[in-house]
Amino acid sequence: MAMARSSSLVFVAFALLCCYASTVSSQGNSSDGFLSCLTASIPRQLVFTPSSPSFTPLLKSSIRNPKFFTPSTVRPLYIITPTNASHVQAAVLCGRRSGLRIRVRSGGHDYEGLSYRSVRAESFAVLDLSSLRAVRVDAQAATAWVDSGAQLGELYYAIGKASGVLGFPGGLCPTVGVGGHFSGGGFGMLLRKYGMAIDNVIDAVLVDAKGRLLNKNTMGSDVFWALRGGGGESFGVVVSWQVKLLPVPPKVTVFNVPVTASQGAADLVTRWQQIAAVPESATPYPHRAGVLYNIQYMNFWSMASGDGAVQTRWIREFYAFMAPFVSSNPREAYFNYRDLDLGENVVVGNVSSYQAGMVWGQKYFKGNYQRLAMAKGQIDPDDYFRNEQSIPPFANSR
Repeated sequence: MAMARSSSLVFVAFALLCCYASTVSSQGNSSDGFLSCLTASIPRQLVFTPSSPSFTPLLKSSIRNPKFFTPSTVRPLYIITPTNASHVQAAVLCGRRSGLRIRVRSGGHDYEGLSYRSVRAESFAVLDLSSLRAVRVDAQAATAWVDSGAQLGELYYAIGKASGVLGFPGGLCPTVGVGGHFSGGGFGMLLRKYGMAIDNVIDAVLVDAKGRLLNKNTMGSDVFWALRGGGGESFGVVVSWQVKLLPVPPKVTVFNVPVTASQGAADLVTRWQQIAAVPESATPYPHRAGVLYNIQYMNFWSMASGDGAVQTRWIREFYAFMAPFVSSNPREAYFNYRDLDLGENVVVGNVSSYQAGMVWGQKYFKGNYQRLAMAKGQIDPDDYFRNEQSIPPFANSR
Protein backbone atom coordinates (compact mmCIF):
# COMPACT_ATOMS: atom_id res chain seq x y z
CA MET A 1 0.00 0.00 0.00
CA ALA A 2 2.77 2.44 0.92
CA MET A 3 4.77 1.66 -2.22
CA ALA A 4 1.77 2.20 -4.46
CA ARG A 5 1.05 5.54 -2.80
CA SER A 6 4.68 6.63 -3.18
CA SER A 7 4.71 5.81 -6.91
CA SER A 8 1.51 7.74 -7.52
CA LEU A 9 2.87 10.77 -5.64
CA VAL A 10 5.98 10.87 -7.81
CA PHE A 11 3.90 10.56 -10.99
CA VAL A 12 1.51 13.37 -9.98
CA ALA A 13 4.39 15.66 -9.07
CA PHE A 14 6.21 14.96 -12.35
CA ALA A 15 3.10 15.52 -14.45
CA LEU A 16 2.23 18.76 -12.70
CA LEU A 17 5.72 20.20 -12.93
CA CYS A 18 5.89 19.38 -16.65
CA CYS A 19 2.61 21.10 -17.46
CA TYR A 20 3.65 24.14 -15.40
CA ALA A 21 6.90 24.74 -17.21
CA SER A 22 5.26 26.78 -19.96
CA THR A 23 2.31 28.08 -17.94
CA VAL A 24 4.14 30.06 -15.27
CA SER A 25 7.45 31.00 -16.86
CA SER A 26 6.12 34.27 -18.23
CA GLN A 27 4.45 35.51 -15.04
CA GLY A 28 5.69 38.75 -13.57
CA ASN A 29 6.25 39.68 -9.94
CA SER A 30 2.70 40.80 -9.25
CA SER A 31 -0.45 39.61 -7.57
CA ASP A 32 -2.21 39.76 -10.94
CA GLY A 33 0.33 37.31 -12.28
CA PHE A 34 -0.35 35.02 -9.36
CA LEU A 35 -4.10 35.09 -9.96
CA SER A 36 -3.89 34.45 -13.70
CA CYS A 37 -1.40 31.63 -13.11
CA LEU A 38 -3.56 30.11 -10.41
CA THR A 39 -6.87 30.21 -12.24
CA ALA A 40 -5.27 28.46 -15.20
CA SER A 41 -4.77 25.37 -13.04
CA ILE A 42 -7.24 25.56 -10.15
CA PRO A 43 -11.04 25.76 -10.50
CA ARG A 44 -12.06 29.40 -10.17
CA GLN A 45 -14.56 28.63 -7.41
CA LEU A 46 -11.68 27.58 -5.14
CA VAL A 47 -9.95 30.98 -5.35
CA PHE A 48 -11.35 33.96 -3.43
CA THR A 49 -10.43 37.66 -3.70
CA PRO A 50 -11.49 40.47 -1.33
CA SER A 51 -14.21 41.44 -3.82
CA SER A 52 -15.84 38.03 -3.50
CA PRO A 53 -18.90 37.90 -1.19
CA SER A 54 -17.49 34.71 0.33
CA PHE A 55 -14.02 36.12 1.07
CA THR A 56 -14.72 37.68 4.48
CA PRO A 57 -16.89 34.83 5.85
CA LEU A 58 -14.23 32.33 4.73
CA LEU A 59 -11.41 34.31 6.29
CA LYS A 60 -13.37 34.69 9.51
CA SER A 61 -14.50 31.05 9.59
CA SER A 62 -11.60 29.75 11.66
CA ILE A 63 -10.31 32.91 13.32
CA ARG A 64 -10.35 31.90 16.99
CA ASN A 65 -9.17 35.25 18.37
CA PRO A 66 -11.37 38.22 17.37
CA LYS A 67 -8.56 40.71 17.98
CA PHE A 68 -7.06 39.44 14.73
CA PHE A 69 -10.16 40.42 12.79
CA THR A 70 -10.00 44.19 13.11
CA PRO A 71 -9.63 46.83 10.36
CA SER A 72 -5.92 47.16 11.18
CA THR A 73 -5.22 43.44 10.63
CA VAL A 74 -3.01 42.75 7.60
CA ARG A 75 -5.17 40.37 5.58
CA PRO A 76 -4.39 38.13 2.60
CA LEU A 77 -4.86 39.16 -1.02
CA TYR A 78 -6.31 35.76 -1.85
CA ILE A 79 -7.65 32.66 -0.13
CA ILE A 80 -7.23 29.32 -1.90
CA THR A 81 -9.22 26.28 -0.76
CA PRO A 82 -7.55 23.27 -2.41
CA THR A 83 -9.42 20.01 -2.70
CA ASN A 84 -6.42 17.88 -3.67
CA ALA A 85 -2.64 17.92 -3.55
CA SER A 86 -2.25 19.20 -7.12
CA HIS A 87 -4.04 22.41 -6.14
CA VAL A 88 -1.53 22.91 -3.34
CA GLN A 89 1.32 22.36 -5.79
CA ALA A 90 -0.19 24.88 -8.19
CA ALA A 91 -0.53 27.53 -5.48
CA VAL A 92 3.10 27.09 -4.41
CA LEU A 93 4.46 27.17 -7.95
CA CYS A 94 2.42 30.25 -8.88
CA GLY A 95 3.41 31.96 -5.66
CA ARG A 96 7.11 31.36 -6.24
CA ARG A 97 7.02 32.60 -9.80
CA SER A 98 4.97 35.72 -9.08
CA GLY A 99 6.80 36.64 -5.87
CA LEU A 100 3.77 36.17 -3.60
CA ARG A 101 4.23 34.27 -0.34
CA ILE A 102 1.77 31.76 1.05
CA ARG A 103 0.58 31.15 4.59
CA VAL A 104 -1.08 27.86 5.46
CA ARG A 105 -4.14 27.46 7.70
CA SER A 106 -5.58 24.19 8.92
CA GLY A 107 -7.65 24.75 12.08
CA GLY A 108 -6.87 28.41 12.77
CA HIS A 109 -5.97 27.88 16.44
CA ASP A 110 -2.55 29.54 16.18
CA TYR A 111 -2.54 31.92 19.15
CA GLU A 112 -0.86 34.66 17.11
CA GLY A 113 -2.98 34.09 14.00
CA LEU A 114 0.09 33.77 11.78
CA SER A 115 -1.63 31.28 9.51
CA TYR A 116 -3.98 33.97 8.16
CA ARG A 117 -2.52 37.39 9.02
CA SER A 118 0.81 39.18 8.91
CA VAL A 119 2.26 41.36 11.64
CA ARG A 120 3.96 43.61 9.09
CA ALA A 121 2.50 45.08 5.92
CA GLU A 122 3.11 42.56 3.15
CA SER A 123 1.29 40.82 0.31
CA PHE A 124 0.46 37.15 0.78
CA ALA A 125 -2.15 34.49 0.06
CA VAL A 126 -3.70 32.01 2.48
CA LEU A 127 -3.87 28.34 1.60
CA ASP A 128 -6.89 27.22 3.61
CA LEU A 129 -6.84 23.43 4.00
CA SER A 130 -10.34 23.09 5.42
CA SER A 131 -11.49 21.12 2.34
CA LEU A 132 -8.63 18.64 2.77
CA ARG A 133 -9.99 16.69 5.74
CA ALA A 134 -10.28 13.04 4.75
CA VAL A 135 -9.45 10.32 7.30
CA ARG A 136 -8.68 6.83 6.01
CA VAL A 137 -8.34 4.22 8.77
CA ASP A 138 -6.76 0.80 8.22
CA ALA A 139 -7.81 -1.01 11.41
CA GLN A 140 -6.05 -4.22 10.41
CA ALA A 141 -2.70 -2.47 10.02
CA ALA A 142 -3.45 -0.14 12.96
CA THR A 143 -2.63 2.95 10.88
CA ALA A 144 -4.50 5.91 9.42
CA TRP A 145 -3.92 8.62 6.82
CA VAL A 146 -5.38 11.97 7.87
CA ASP A 147 -5.39 15.20 5.87
CA SER A 148 -4.03 18.36 7.50
CA GLY A 149 -7.38 20.16 7.29
CA ALA A 150 -9.17 17.53 9.39
CA GLN A 151 -9.96 18.38 12.98
CA LEU A 152 -8.88 16.21 15.89
CA GLY A 153 -12.48 15.34 16.67
CA GLU A 154 -12.94 14.05 13.13
CA LEU A 155 -9.82 11.91 13.44
CA TYR A 156 -10.96 10.41 16.75
CA TYR A 157 -14.47 9.79 15.41
CA ALA A 158 -13.16 7.97 12.33
CA ILE A 159 -10.87 5.79 14.44
CA GLY A 160 -13.67 4.99 16.88
CA LYS A 161 -16.01 4.11 14.05
CA ALA A 162 -13.46 1.72 12.51
CA SER A 163 -12.31 0.07 15.74
CA GLY A 164 -13.35 -0.20 19.36
CA VAL A 165 -9.85 -1.02 20.57
CA LEU A 166 -7.64 1.53 18.78
CA GLY A 167 -6.93 5.16 19.58
CA PHE A 168 -4.49 8.00 18.94
CA PRO A 169 -2.66 10.10 21.54
CA GLY A 170 -3.49 13.67 20.52
CA GLY A 171 -4.98 16.70 22.20
CA LEU A 172 -8.35 17.28 23.86
CA CYS A 173 -9.85 20.15 21.83
CA PRO A 174 -11.90 18.59 19.00
CA THR A 175 -11.75 21.62 16.67
CA VAL A 176 -7.94 21.90 16.53
CA GLY A 177 -6.63 21.25 13.02
CA VAL A 178 -4.48 18.17 12.58
CA GLY A 179 -1.87 20.03 10.49
CA GLY A 180 -0.89 22.55 13.14
CA HIS A 181 -1.32 20.15 16.06
CA PHE A 182 1.01 17.52 14.61
CA SER A 183 3.62 19.91 13.25
CA GLY A 184 4.02 21.64 16.62
CA GLY A 185 4.09 18.55 18.84
CA GLY A 186 0.65 17.58 20.12
CA PHE A 187 0.15 16.24 23.62
CA GLY A 188 -2.90 14.93 25.44
CA MET A 189 -4.18 12.53 28.07
CA LEU A 190 -2.35 9.48 26.66
CA LEU A 191 1.01 11.26 26.80
CA ARG A 192 2.57 9.19 29.59
CA LYS A 193 1.71 5.87 27.98
CA TYR A 194 2.13 6.58 24.27
CA GLY A 195 3.97 9.88 24.00
CA MET A 196 2.92 12.82 21.87
CA ALA A 197 1.13 12.89 18.54
CA ILE A 198 4.43 13.44 16.70
CA ASP A 199 5.92 10.34 18.31
CA ASN A 200 3.34 8.32 16.39
CA VAL A 201 3.60 9.94 12.93
CA ILE A 202 5.12 7.40 10.54
CA ASP A 203 4.85 9.18 7.16
CA ALA A 204 3.75 12.46 5.62
CA VAL A 205 3.02 13.97 2.21
CA LEU A 206 4.75 17.33 1.75
CA VAL A 207 4.58 19.93 -1.02
CA ASP A 208 7.93 21.72 -0.94
CA ALA A 209 8.93 25.15 -2.26
CA LYS A 210 9.64 23.65 -5.70
CA GLY A 211 6.13 22.25 -5.91
CA ARG A 212 7.31 18.67 -5.53
CA LEU A 213 5.13 16.10 -3.80
CA LEU A 214 7.35 14.26 -1.33
CA ASN A 215 6.92 11.47 1.17
CA LYS A 216 9.05 10.25 4.07
CA ASN A 217 11.60 8.59 1.78
CA THR A 218 11.88 11.32 -0.86
CA MET A 219 11.99 14.31 1.49
CA GLY A 220 14.86 12.81 3.50
CA SER A 221 15.20 11.85 7.15
CA ASP A 222 16.22 15.32 8.37
CA VAL A 223 13.17 17.04 6.89
CA PHE A 224 10.83 14.29 8.07
CA TRP A 225 12.30 14.68 11.56
CA ALA A 226 11.78 18.47 11.35
CA LEU A 227 8.13 18.26 10.33
CA ARG A 228 7.26 16.38 13.50
CA GLY A 229 7.37 19.20 16.03
CA GLY A 230 9.40 21.89 14.27
CA GLY A 231 6.45 23.68 12.70
CA GLY A 232 5.45 22.25 9.34
CA GLU A 233 4.80 25.64 7.74
CA SER A 234 8.55 26.36 7.80
CA PHE A 235 9.35 23.52 5.41
CA GLY A 236 6.43 23.39 3.00
CA VAL A 237 2.78 22.36 3.06
CA VAL A 238 2.03 19.03 4.72
CA VAL A 239 -1.01 17.72 2.87
CA SER A 240 -1.54 14.55 4.91
CA TRP A 241 -0.03 12.43 7.67
CA GLN A 242 0.16 8.71 8.29
CA VAL A 243 -0.14 7.84 11.95
CA LYS A 244 0.28 4.73 14.04
CA LEU A 245 -2.84 3.74 15.97
CA LEU A 246 -2.44 2.31 19.44
CA PRO A 247 -4.41 -0.13 21.58
CA VAL A 248 -6.78 1.22 24.18
CA PRO A 249 -8.86 -0.98 26.50
CA PRO A 250 -12.60 -1.17 25.79
CA LYS A 251 -13.21 -0.46 29.46
CA VAL A 252 -11.24 1.70 31.88
CA THR A 253 -11.32 1.34 35.64
CA VAL A 254 -10.80 4.49 37.68
CA PHE A 255 -10.06 4.43 41.39
CA ASN A 256 -8.78 6.80 44.05
CA VAL A 257 -5.98 6.06 46.49
CA PRO A 258 -6.10 8.66 49.27
CA VAL A 259 -2.63 9.35 50.64
CA THR A 260 -1.99 12.04 53.21
CA ALA A 261 1.13 14.15 53.55
CA SER A 262 2.16 12.19 56.64
CA GLN A 263 1.84 8.97 54.62
CA GLY A 264 4.30 10.23 51.98
CA ALA A 265 2.07 11.90 49.39
CA ALA A 266 4.88 14.22 48.30
CA ASP A 267 7.23 11.30 47.63
CA LEU A 268 4.51 9.48 45.68
CA VAL A 269 3.81 12.47 43.45
CA THR A 270 7.53 12.99 42.88
CA ARG A 271 7.98 9.41 41.70
CA TRP A 272 4.95 9.69 39.43
CA GLN A 273 6.36 12.83 37.83
CA GLN A 274 9.63 11.11 36.98
CA ILE A 275 8.07 8.37 34.86
CA ALA A 276 8.48 8.29 31.06
CA ALA A 277 11.40 10.49 30.00
CA VAL A 278 11.85 10.28 25.84
CA PRO A 279 15.35 11.84 24.58
CA GLU A 280 15.25 15.61 23.71
CA SER A 281 16.56 15.00 20.18
CA ALA A 282 14.06 12.25 19.29
CA THR A 283 11.83 14.90 17.72
CA PRO A 284 12.13 18.71 17.50
CA TYR A 285 9.96 18.95 20.64
CA PRO A 286 12.67 18.95 23.35
CA HIS A 287 10.73 19.46 26.59
CA ARG A 288 10.98 15.89 27.84
CA ALA A 289 13.39 14.65 30.50
CA GLY A 290 13.31 16.78 33.64
CA VAL A 291 10.23 18.78 32.61
CA LEU A 292 7.41 18.27 35.10
CA TYR A 293 4.77 20.78 34.01
CA ASN A 294 3.61 22.69 30.95
CA ILE A 295 1.92 25.87 32.17
CA GLN A 296 -0.35 27.82 29.84
CA TYR A 297 -1.20 31.41 30.77
CA MET A 298 -4.54 32.66 29.41
CA ASN A 299 -6.68 35.73 29.84
CA PHE A 300 -10.09 36.29 28.23
CA TRP A 301 -11.98 39.50 27.60
CA SER A 302 -14.75 40.80 25.39
CA MET A 303 -13.78 42.98 22.45
CA ALA A 304 -16.58 45.29 23.53
CA SER A 305 -14.66 46.01 26.74
CA GLY A 306 -11.65 47.47 24.95
CA ASP A 307 -8.50 46.50 23.08
CA GLY A 308 -7.21 44.24 25.84
CA ALA A 309 -4.27 46.44 26.81
CA VAL A 310 -4.98 46.02 30.54
CA GLN A 311 -5.38 42.25 30.26
CA THR A 312 -2.26 41.91 28.12
CA ARG A 313 -0.22 43.90 30.63
CA TRP A 314 -1.51 41.68 33.45
CA ILE A 315 -0.54 38.45 31.67
CA ARG A 316 2.92 39.81 30.88
CA GLU A 317 3.41 40.79 34.52
CA PHE A 318 2.31 37.34 35.62
CA TYR A 319 4.75 35.77 33.13
CA ALA A 320 7.54 37.86 34.66
CA PHE A 321 6.42 36.93 38.18
CA MET A 322 6.78 33.22 37.36
CA ALA A 323 10.39 33.59 36.15
CA PRO A 324 12.05 32.30 39.38
CA PHE A 325 9.87 29.17 39.39
CA VAL A 326 10.24 27.89 35.83
CA SER A 327 13.02 26.76 33.49
CA SER A 328 15.81 29.15 32.54
CA ASN A 329 18.72 29.42 30.11
CA PRO A 330 16.63 29.27 28.03
CA ARG A 331 13.21 29.83 29.51
CA GLU A 332 11.39 27.10 27.62
CA ALA A 333 8.19 27.44 25.60
CA TYR A 334 5.91 25.15 23.60
CA PHE A 335 5.69 25.96 19.90
CA ASN A 336 1.96 25.19 19.73
CA TYR A 337 1.46 27.95 22.31
CA ARG A 338 3.06 30.45 19.97
CA ASP A 339 3.98 33.82 21.48
CA LEU A 340 5.51 36.71 19.53
CA ASP A 341 6.64 38.30 22.79
CA LEU A 342 9.45 35.73 22.67
CA GLY A 343 10.85 37.33 19.52
CA GLU A 344 10.35 37.64 15.77
CA ASN A 345 12.38 36.88 12.69
CA VAL A 346 14.66 39.52 11.19
CA VAL A 347 15.01 39.35 7.40
CA VAL A 348 18.49 39.97 6.01
CA GLY A 349 18.91 39.91 2.25
CA ASN A 350 15.41 38.44 1.77
CA VAL A 351 16.20 35.50 4.07
CA SER A 352 15.38 35.17 7.77
CA SER A 353 18.42 35.54 10.01
CA TYR A 354 19.51 32.36 11.77
CA GLN A 355 21.21 34.33 14.55
CA ALA A 356 18.21 36.57 15.21
CA GLY A 357 15.93 33.53 15.20
CA MET A 358 17.90 32.00 18.07
CA VAL A 359 16.23 34.49 20.44
CA TRP A 360 12.87 32.72 20.12
CA GLY A 361 14.01 29.47 18.49
CA GLN A 362 16.03 28.18 21.42
CA LYS A 363 13.10 28.77 23.78
CA TYR A 364 10.86 26.55 21.69
CA PHE A 365 13.42 24.00 20.51
CA LYS A 366 16.52 24.31 22.75
CA GLY A 367 19.45 22.44 21.17
CA ASN A 368 17.26 21.21 18.29
CA TYR A 369 17.04 24.71 16.79
CA GLN A 370 20.24 24.36 14.77
CA ARG A 371 19.24 20.98 13.36
CA LEU A 372 15.87 22.43 12.34
CA ALA A 373 17.63 25.30 10.57
CA MET A 374 19.85 22.82 8.74
CA ALA A 375 16.77 20.90 7.58
CA LYS A 376 15.25 24.19 6.43
CA GLY A 377 18.41 24.89 4.44
CA GLN A 378 18.00 21.55 2.68
CA ILE A 379 14.34 21.87 1.69
CA ASP A 380 13.79 25.65 1.42
CA PRO A 381 17.13 27.50 1.28
CA ASP A 382 15.53 30.61 -0.27
CA ASP A 383 13.13 30.89 2.70
CA TYR A 384 9.95 30.99 0.62
CA PHE A 385 7.83 29.55 3.43
CA ARG A 386 8.29 32.31 5.94
CA ASN A 387 6.43 34.03 8.76
CA GLU A 388 7.32 35.88 11.95
CA GLN A 389 8.44 32.69 13.71
CA SER A 390 9.34 30.29 10.92
CA ILE A 391 12.63 28.39 11.03
CA PRO A 392 15.41 30.28 9.18
CA PRO A 393 17.77 28.35 6.86
CA PHE A 394 21.09 27.57 8.55
CA ALA A 395 23.07 28.09 5.33
CA ASN A 396 22.37 31.82 5.70
CA SER A 397 23.55 32.10 9.30
CA ARG A 398 23.84 35.88 9.39
